[in-house]
Amino acid sequence: MEHSGDGFGTGVACADLSMEGLIEVSGDDAVTFLQGQLTSDVRKVTPTAAQYSGLCTPKGRLLASFLIWRRGDRLYLQLPDSQREFVQKRLSMYVLRSKVRLTEAGGQWQRYGIVGPDAAACIDQALGGKPDAGMAVLQLGDVSVIRLDAQRFVVVLPAGAARPAWLDGLSPLDAAQWRLLDIRAGVPRILPETREEFVPQMANFDLIQAVDFKKGCYTGQEIVARMQYLGKLKRRMYLVHAAGELSPGEPVFSPDMEGQASGMVVDAQPAHAGGWDALVVAQISSVENQPLFAGSLQGVALTRRDLPYVLALPDA
Repeated sequence: MEHSGDGFGTGVACADLSMEGLIEVSGDDAVTFLQGQLTSDVRKVTPTAAQYSGLCTPKGRLLASFLIWRRGDRLYLQLPDSQREFVQKRLSMYVLRSKVRLTEAGGQWQRYGIVGPDAAACIDQALGGKPDAGMAVLQLGDVSVIRLDAQRFVVVLPAGAARPAWLDGLSPLDAAQWRLLDIRAGVPRILPETREEFVPQMANFDLIQAVDFKKGCYTGQEIVARMQYLGKLKRRMYLVHAAGELSPGEPVFSPDMEGQASGMVVDAQPAHAGGWDALVVAQISSVENQPLFAGSLQGVALTRRDLPYVLALPDA
């Protein structure tokens, strides 16, 4: 399989992440409340450890995906802005008598995505420290630094603070380029177009530690656990490249499915060298043995690319 480069060469680039939605969850019952709603073990989110997570329907279908971190006794859910209002209302339905408050927090914090081979050294020099492992968080006064992977970080600081001068020397990235990095990292973004389409394992949540099978009950847990332990997973998420444009929610076809869709585009963005990169959820049997096409069997051909993690497949 081919592998697509990151398109950044050497150096460091910066994306303004104010385009991402942000929900603050506070109150004495905040952790307990989220533990009963989200797919990950929220008790493990600490001031030094972040997580990916998701919100499911009672039938185990994903409604949303998040990056979660914590400052003090408050937790923050970062997600596509197109999902923020829907998710906040959905979670509010289950608060009942819990001591929990859900607040739109995008205006409270500046957030910057830092990426590149030299990103860790740049942050270390600018801030006097850096997280040393994936999903680790370093608190430096009012600043939180979240390490997503070897070359990507999220820097969070209060909205009222002056923009750090060291960011001005970095190459700029726009929202589409940051989303492309998520795609190539194999981190799915559940969007309005793909709500209720995937069980977490289909979208590789188990491979990015966004679902915990030992945490106990949460909304949709029974269905998610049944798929895990009975070995009935028939779809997985793959990284693909196409010569033409792709859209979230677009159906994916393969010759073996006799006209029925084999899967769906999760997210897609233009690639630096031309064409489009995308994450698609598709039938494992189709991907392993058949070509894939977007839209129809006469549509744009999809070429599989390598994910940065091992794609665990069911035993034959």
